[in-house]
Amino acid sequence: MVRKKLIIGAVAIVLLLGSLYVLQRLLMPKYVSGIVEGSLIGEYYKEDRKDFDVVFLGDCEVYENFSPVKLWEKYGITSYIRGSAQQLIWQSYYLLEETLKYEKPKVVVFNVLAMQYNEPQKEEYNRMTLDGMELSAIKLKSIQASMMKSEHLVDYLAPLLRFHSRWDQLSEDDFTNLFGKEKLFHNGYYMRVDVKPAGRVPRAPRLPDYRFGSNAYSYLDRLTELCKENGIKLVLVKAPTIYPHWYDEWDTQMEQYAAAHDLTYINFLKHMDDAGIDLQTDTYDAGLHLNVYGAEKLATYFGAFLADTYRLQDHRTDETWSGIWQKKIDFYDRMKQDQLDELAKYGYLKRYKVET
Repeated sequence: MVRKKLIIGAVAIVLLLGSLYVLQRLLMPKYVSGIVEGSLIGEYYKEDRKDFDVVFLGDCEVYENFSPVKLWEKYGITSYIRGSAQQLIWQSYYLLEETLKYEKPKVVVFNVLAMQYNEPQKEEYNRMTLDGMELSAIKLKSIQASMMKSEHLVDYLAPLLRFHSRWDQLSEDDFTNLFGKEKLFHNGYYMRVDVKPAGRVPRAPRLPDYRFGSNAYSYLDRLTELCKENGIKLVLVKAPTIYPHWYDEWDTQMEQYAAAHDLTYINFLKHMDDAGIDLQTDTYDAGLHLNVYGAEKLATYFGAFLADTYRLQDHRTDETWSGIWQKKIDFYDRMKQDQLDELAKYGYLKRYKVET
């Protein structure tokens, strides 16, 4: 009799936990349409082979401005972008810590725009980075470093507590993607084929203090040290996008930091002509981010530097890698054509002279 009660109790607990798990998955945002950037971090874990030559860290200035497929096609460089919307530098640091559990890249590229933030900014952006990470001690540290004062650790560990009232926002996407999502990105790259030329850039406001904060510098020091401890070359970059404004004072600080720590710093705003980037054709939102044509040009330009400077092996003769990347190229080309076909319905391609 006692044994029967124990079995019934155990079954009840399993059913309860299973129901709560399914309910949590249903209510959590899926990020498969509209704001899809919340799916970026999670796609990394689906990679069958994680031994990339180059890993990018940072915000939209990496995941919308560099094409890993083009790095492969031109140089045989394997790369992945572990980027997310408004990724803060401590989040980048912990993502690298986590990445090193799976692989040890030869080069890490960090986008320095995040240095402008010295403290947590907004829960919505935190979620798009942190919810996608797999549970680990490293994720806990990233959560603790990122939380706003109004946030609670338990809401990240049990997201059902945070999203339990999301019933009235549920859509078909929540049900069709309950237990998995289709691939949306290309080794962390977010593709856009549309064009919106850059126009007049708003005048940059003066700042009361142009110095980056001590917390941001502390994590940059930790990022630098983590790379050195693991024999990884760290490259600091500023993407060639004209807004938000990148101040000369900020640029000087990064030049000085790189010189003091024997690092490479590249401000691609100063190399746009060399890369062939034209913000009349190579941006989809008036200069905030590059479109796929700009991202391919930047990857071609940067890839030559990476291959020559760090003697990265050309893997295109490796049958295993070639097979993996051919599938990536096919998916990349399909998405590019699908987006072009969608735009063609509205006469968009003719208006902006986009080549198909």
